[in-house]
Amino acid sequence: MRLSPHFKLSEFLNLKKYPQNIPTMQDVVNLTYGCHLLLEPARVVAGPLIVNSGFRNSEVNQKVGGVSNSQHLLGQAADIRPKDPSQFWQLVEFLKICEHTDQLLTGNGWLHISWNPFTPPRHYIRVGYYK
Repeated sequence: MRLSPHFKLSEFLNLKKYPQNIPTMQDVVNLTYGCHLLLEPARVVAGPLIVNSGFRNSEVNQKVGGVSNSQHLLGQAADIRPKDPSQFWQLVEFLKICEHTDQLLTGNGWLHISWNPFTPPRHYIRVGYYK
């Protein structure tokens, strides 16, 4: 199932490793929102993106050490990296100013981005958050 022109639902689920990681319809709607308003525009700036993690049900979130209030649980977050590592900072700079960014936390070559279709974005930005 396609969420947007360049993103498929399967990219956000990791069903090969976690076959029980099945989202609700609302989770899928939330992922679709993020793809259209953040990830597709980010792709224009930084080129193809690789989704390391997207939706996580509570069991998967606990297994990977996610926080109990993670937006991944709601289909409102993704951990991503550009396919071309040289595009990382262009991606970060775009997401820092994007009006739909709720949270942006960077790691070493990857970043966590979140969105919320129901509340105004917090624009919580922390570069170097994950060391």
